[in-house]
Amino acid sequence: MATDTERMIVASARLLEDNKSVFVGTGMPMLSASLAQRLHAPGLLTIYEGGGVGGQPEGRLPIQVSESLTFQNGVIVGSMDYVMSLAQAGYIEYGFLGGAEIDPYGNLNTTVIGSWENPKVRLPGSGGGSDIASLCWRTIILMRQDKRKFTPKLNFLTSPGYLDGPGARERSGLPANTGPYRVVTQLGVYGFPEETRRMTLLQIYEGVTIEDVQANSGFDIDIHPDVETIPDPTEEEVNQMYNLDPDGIVLA
Repeated sequence: MATDTERMIVASARLLEDNKSVFVGTGMPMLSASLAQRLHAPGLLTIYEGGGVGGQPEGRLPIQVSESLTFQNGVIVGSMDYVMSLAQAGYIEYGFLGGAEIDPYGNLNTTVIGSWENPKVRLPGSGGGSDIASLCWRTIILMRQDKRKFTPKLNFLTSPGYLDGPGARERSGLPANTGPYRVVTQLGVYGFPEETRRMTLLQIYEGVTIEDVQANSGFDIDIHPDVETIPDPTEEEVNQMYNLDPDGIVLA
């Protein structure tokens, strides 16, 4: 049986389409994008926060998005403000995000647990997360699921999802038709139907039940009437993953 990490990487890689563009983050998103390029989306354009456009690193997985390896085989060696401007101009279809907390509408917290003035935990902050969440057409959120992370109310709103429901992004001034597309966890894959913009279970992995999904969330997750089972990673997908990450940066 595949590990939770392998399942998450493959499930998110399968979401990425050929001849589209994706804003890639450090860790699992980087491996997911590389896997998609290797298997079914050779024309996927990768964009790294450090300024690289079109990079296809060879030999090992970059440690983080500003490493020089992210420029390898690329088409542009740019800057952080340049790649952010590409998102602002509407050129980036997908953005990968993670978070310490997520709420039912896909809003993310990567800033603080507890009060701002007297925090229990101080987190890294937005980085480019808020920009990606605000400006990419579709965001894919990769995070592990438990009751603390899936919370009815964030301690701090760092990156906007659908805020408080349908139409809220547009009312706040964010571009129309943007926002969270999928959430990928170790239990399943979730979407945000247009009529509610609430997190809705679409797919679960083999061996996972709807009861497992609800038990690992701090709020009630809506359930699609036809929940599908996600096929486990194939032998080829697993082999390619480990070829792309021989040092175990993600697949430790």
